[in-house]
Amino acid sequence: QVRLVETGGGQVQTGGSLRLSCAASGASFSSYGMSWFRQAPEKEPAFVAHISASDSPWYADSVKGRFTIARDNAKNTVYLQMNNLKPADAGVYVCAAGRSDVVGQTLGQYDYWGQGTQVLVSS
Repeated sequence: QVRLVETGGGQVQTGGSLRLSCAASGASFSSYGMSWFRQAPEKEPAFVAHISASDSPWYADSVKGRFTIARDNAKNTVYLQMNNLKPADAGVYVCAAGRSDVVGQTLGQYDYWGQGTQVLVSS
């Protein structure tokens, strides 16, 4: 069993930055692929970024060059550095963990996910 807790959300102006953290409890964190999703009101969660167990990152086209995903296996934590934020980036950011380490585009492809942290971007 893996429990995921996201922190770091908040409200920023357009062009601002935030750093999200996802702390995982449970065994074998280093063997999981980890992803971030964004859920806007009344919409399905949208894939944002993934980092594999071997530290390879993948990004949605909309965040390439602005967001960076990283992991610290010693701290059982995955991060999402978000720069140059836009109003379209707003939503609840959810962290997800998958044993299969594939880059799943839907939240249901993962084994565990957290409750999320809210990001608001004002124009």
